[in-house]
Amino acid sequence: MPAFGSRSCPQRRRAGGKRDIFRPRRLRAGGINPVRAGYRLFTDDDIAVLRFIRQAKTLGLTLAEINDILSLQHGGAQPCGRVTPLLDTHIDQIDRTRAELRQLRRALLTARRTADRARRSGGDAVVCRIIETREAPDPVPE
Repeated sequence: MPAFGSRSCPQRRRAGGKRDIFRPRRLRAGGINPVRAGYRLFTDDDIAVLRFIRQAKTLGLTLAEINDILSLQHGGAQPCGRVTPLLDTHIDQIDRTRAELRQLRRALLTARRTADRARRSGGDAVVCRIIETREAPDPVPE
C-alpha cells in the first residue's frame, strides 16, 4: 500500500475533502498513526478509515462511538450489531429534542400573543410584560 503526504489536495479529496479530517484526534479515533517527516503520510487503508470517520460524523456519531466501532472491526468483530443501537439512541435524542422545540415554539407563540394584547391595552410592566406574564412551562416528558 503506497503512502503519500496529506498536504496535497488529491489525498484530502480522497478522504472526504475537508482539512479537519486530518486533525490528530480524528486520526487517533481511527487508529491511524501517520509517519511524520515534515508532513503526514497515509496509506490507502488510512484514507478508507478517514472516509469512514467522516461518514460516521455526518450521522451524528461521536468520535468515542466511532472509536468503539473501529476497535470492534480491528478486533475482527462485525460492528453493525453495535451501530444499530447507537443509531437508535441518536434517533431517540432527536425525537426528544423535537418535542422540546415544539413545546418552546408553543410557549413563544403564547408569549407573542400576550405581547400583542398587552401592547393594545397599554398596560404597564416592571420590565417586559411578555416575560412577566409567562406561565411556568410544563416539564418535557422523558
